[in-house]
Amino acid sequence: MKSLRRFLDNLHPLFDKRGKLEKLYPLYEAADSFLYTPGTVTRGPAHVRDGLDLKRTMIIVVVALIPCIGMAIWNTGYQANSAIQTMGTSSVAGWRGAVIGLLGVGYDPASLAANLIHGALYFVPVFLVCNMVGGFWELLFATLRKHEINEGFLVTGMLFPLVLPPTIPLWQVALGISFGVVLGKEVFGGTGRNFLNPALTARAFLYFAYPAQITGDSVWTAVDGFSGATPLGALAVADVERGMQAIDVTWSQAFLGTIQGSMGETSAVACLLGALVLVGTGIGSWRIMVSMLLGALGLASLLYSIGSPTNALFQMPPHWHLVTGGFAFGLVFMATDPVSATMTTAGKWFYGALIGALTILIRVINPAFPEGVMLAILFGNVLAPLIDYFVIQTNIKRRLARNAA
Repeated sequence: MKSLRRFLDNLHPLFDKRGKLEKLYPLYEAADSFLYTPGTVTRGPAHVRDGLDLKRTMIIVVVALIPCIGMAIWNTGYQANSAIQTMGTSSVAGWRGAVIGLLGVGYDPASLAANLIHGALYFVPVFLVCNMVGGFWELLFATLRKHEINEGFLVTGMLFPLVLPPTIPLWQVALGISFGVVLGKEVFGGTGRNFLNPALTARAFLYFAYPAQITGDSVWTAVDGFSGATPLGALAVADVERGMQAIDVTWSQAFLGTIQGSMGETSAVACLLGALVLVGTGIGSWRIMVSMLLGALGLASLLYSIGSPTNALFQMPPHWHLVTGGFAFGLVFMATDPVSATMTTAGKWFYGALIGALTILIRVINPAFPEGVMLAILFGNVLAPLIDYFVIQTNIKRRLARNAA
């Protein structure tokens, strides 16, 4: 490691001021700070001294995402191999089929290696395109603004692939992450200044611009010609008389994540493990998580008790809402984004409860959008500054009244 340190130090003059590669200093600094702790410290007579900097914060979030990433790769392969077995197909067409044939792992859904390799052939290209294109935009804006590349994109580059279906075209991945990074973050000043979650902004763009590739029954399983609905999608079009019978998976399967859906959103167990990491390290707000959970359960219980003669989604029990769609993933990783969420303690309770209730409202009342987490969180992002404003003003009025007395 000392030789690597010396190599980087020898390169530094080329990227420093008046060096031949001065304009590419953000690229050098990103590689250096990724491998080593920054060599400079905050200057000034008084500042907060804390061992937790932005890089460590982002790394902890990435660590918390590892269970979801592992489940995304395995379940993508598992769903594809199960579909191949059901359809009686002997192989997968294209380069992926050639790779699987070369490795000789086959298409057995009971094989861990077969599921991981098959899933990786879909997840890894999406991940690479997302990070290469998004990283290009980060480097470009850092170069133009003459500042360092921020570690915030490290998390965005992890989150965005996890909220996409495995069949998403790679050019749409590039277009979506470009929209999320440029128009969702950089135009507002970069990391720390965006009021919308960049990963959700990118997904919302694809959701409305190219709905055929991100919704429906044929996008969740990476096998041509196979069609299968998610639990929410199946219930959205089901007859009221059939109700919950339209869902062909058990609650336990939904909890574990062995169901169809976006690659990293299916497993509530993986999200729960991530929540333990975020809450245990103080990175994620437990107040937002708990209030979002209570808001969703409260409204879901109310609508479940009311029922509907025309809408089968009213028949979904409250505990089913917690393990279907992207609720668990949104609760743990999206709603708790410290930049786009509320900052005040009381505001976090209102913010989380609003998102939870709005998620159920969108899901149940409007079957055209059976997955309401994305829209609910983005709406909460927009209202977060307003919530904090009213909380602060209320505190000011209360203190003024107390001091006046």
